[in-house]
Amino acid sequence: MLLSAGARTLARCKLAHRQSGGFPRRRGAVGCCQRILATQGGERAVGRIAIEENAFGAELRRRRTAAGKSLSELAEEVHCSRSFLSRIETGQRRVTHELAQLCDERLEAKGALLALVPGPSTERISKTIGPGPGERAAKLVKFRAGRGGSDTARQRDDFDRLLRRGDLSHTAGDMREADRLYRAAYASAEGDPTARAEAVIRMARRWSDPGQVDHELLQLIRESLAALGDDGSVEAAGLRLRLNAHLAKKLSMAVSQDTAAGQAGPEQGARLARSTLRRLSVDGKDDEVACEVLTECRWGLYDFMSTAESLTLSERLRDAAARHGSAYFRGEALMAVALDQLRAGKVYSALATANQYRKHAADTRGVLTTWQQHTLDALLDLWHGRFDKAAGWILGDALTFVERLPADLAVPADNLHQTRLGQAYWLLREQGRMADLFASGLADTVERHGYFPVWRAGLALALCETGQYAEGADRLVGFAHDTADFSRFPPSGWAVPTLVLLAEVSAALDARGGFEAELRQVLPALRERLAAHDGEQIALAGWPTVLIGPTARARGLLALAAGEPDTALSHFRTATEPVRSSQPQLARLRLAQARALRRSDRPGAAAHASGLLREALRVARTYGMAALATECAALLDSTADA
Repeated sequence: MLLSAGARTLARCKLAHRQSGGFPRRRGAVGCCQRILATQGGERAVGRIAIEENAFGAELRRRRTAAGKSLSELAEEVHCSRSFLSRIETGQRRVTHELAQLCDERLEAKGALLALVPGPSTERISKTIGPGPGERAAKLVKFRAGRGGSDTARQRDDFDRLLRRGDLSHTAGDMREADRLYRAAYASAEGDPTARAEAVIRMARRWSDPGQVDHELLQLIRESLAALGDDGSVEAAGLRLRLNAHLAKKLSMAVSQDTAAGQAGPEQGARLARSTLRRLSVDGKDDEVACEVLTECRWGLYDFMSTAESLTLSERLRDAAARHGSAYFRGEALMAVALDQLRAGKVYSALATANQYRKHAADTRGVLTTWQQHTLDALLDLWHGRFDKAAGWILGDALTFVERLPADLAVPADNLHQTRLGQAYWLLREQGRMADLFASGLADTVERHGYFPVWRAGLALALCETGQYAEGADRLVGFAHDTADFSRFPPSGWAVPTLVLLAEVSAALDARGGFEAELRQVLPALRERLAAHDGEQIALAGWPTVLIGPTARARGLLALAAGEPDTALSHFRTATEPVRSSQPQLARLRLAQARALRRSDRPGAAAHASGLLREALRVARTYGMAALATECAALLDSTADA
C-alpha cells in the first residue's frame, strides 16, 4: 500500500521513538510528530495542533495577568497543580468544562472563558466569546453550497478559528495580531462573499488616524459590497447595512478635501449614513445589525447633525446593545451617550454614564477600553479643576500608553498622540503655563497637525496667551481666508470646538487692543457660524479629549469683541447653567462678564464687575490658574485706579 509523504514521515517518527525507548512523557507521539508534519507540509488535519486552537489558554493567561494573579495563586483557587494550569495556558493540555468554569468564576469573566471551551455546537461565534469587538450574535455565516462536504467543513472551521482568535487578540489589545488574523480569515473564505464581508467588518472596526481617510479599508468595503451583489438573503441584507455604515464613517473621517477619498468627501459619507439609517428603520430586525449601524452611522453623521440628534442615536444604540448583550457594543454605546450628554450640557447625567463605563472597563479589562476610560476620567478632571490628578495621567501613565501601544498594536500612533497632546495643551492652558508648550517643543507637534483645523485654532490661541498677539492675529485672518470665512466647516462636530477656540483668540486680541481691523475681517463670519450653537451646549474637542467650554460663552466673547456688551451679557447668562459643575469655567465666565459690564452703561456696572472679578480671582488662586489670576488682579487694580 502506498503511503502519503505525511504518513511516511509520521511512521518514521514513531519508529525512531520506539528505538530510542519511547515517546517523550510530556509531549507524546502526537505532539512530536505534528511538529514534523507541520514543517514538512504533511497531513494538515493532524498538523492543527492544540496550541493553534488555544483560544482558552491565551485568554486565561490574559485575564489572570490582568487580575494580578500568579499561576500558583490561581491554581490553588481552582484546585489543580501549577504545572497543569501552565500547560493549559500554553496549549499543551485541554481544559475540562469543570476547570474552565472555576477559572471563569475566579477571574470574574462572566462566561467569556467558559464560552471558549470546545463544545458540540457548530454555531459560528457565540456572543459570549469575549468582550472585544468581535462579539457576534450566535448565528451561522453559511458557506456557499456546492463544495465537497469535508472541504466546506474545514474551510468553515478555519474561518471560525481565525475570527475567534482575532477577536481575542483585539480584546487583549494586540490589534496588530488581530488584524493579521482577520486578514487570514478573509483569505480562508475565498469564494464566500458573506464570510469575507464578516471579516472585512471586523477589520473596519479598527481605529483610524483622526482627520484622515483609511483608503485600504474603503477599498475592501467596496469590494465586499460588490461581491455580495444582489444576494436577496436576510443575512446578505444585514451585511450590506453593516458594510455601508462602516463605509459612511470611513468617508466622513476626512476634515478637508486634502484628506478625503478623491471626490468622495465627508458630505457623501453623511448622506450614506442617513440613507443607511433609513433602511435600518424599515428592514432592521436584528439587534446586532442595529448596533453596528447605529454605532458607525452616528460617527458618520457626527459633523453633520445636531447634538440633540446625536444623543438620540446614542440612546437608541444603548437600548439595542442592552438587548443584544454584546460587551463591545455596550462599551461603544456608553461612551457615545457620555460624550453626547457632555456636548448637550448634561454634565451630571454624563457623570452617571461615565461610572457605568468605568464598570464596563473593569469587567472587560481591555487595553483600549482602559485607555478610553482614563482619557474620559482626565477630561472630567480637567473640567472640575482637579489639575494635579489630571496631570498624573496626562504626564505620567498616558505617556507610557502612547509609547507602548503604537509599538505593540495596530493602533494608529497619531490617534493616541493627538488625544494626549490635546489634554496636555488644555492642562497647560488652565494652569497658565502655555509658555511651556513652546519651551517643550509641543508647539511643533501642534503645528504638524495643522491639517486638522482645531489644532490651527489652538496654536493661534497659544500664541496670544504667550504675548505673540501679532502672529496670533495673522493666523486668525489666514484661517478665515483659507476656509472661505469658515464656510468650508461642517455644521457640527469638530467645527464647534474649532469655532470656540477662534472666539477665544478674538477675545484675547480684543482685550489686548490694536487689532480692530483684523477682528472686523473675521467676526461676522465667526458669529454667523456659531449662531446655531447656543443654549446649554458645551464644545467638546476630540473623541473625547477636552471640554473647551460653553458655546454661549463663545458667542458672548464675539459679541463683546464686536462692541455689543449688552448682547454679550445675554449670552453669558445663558452660559451660566452648563458650567455650574466647573469652578474653573465659572471663573472664566465671571471674568468675561466683568469685561462686558465695564463696557456697558448699566447703573452699578462697575461695582458688579469688581465683585465678579474678586470671586474669579479667588477661584483662580484656589485652583492654581496662574494666568487667569494675574488677569483678574490687573483688572481689579485698573478699576481701583479709575
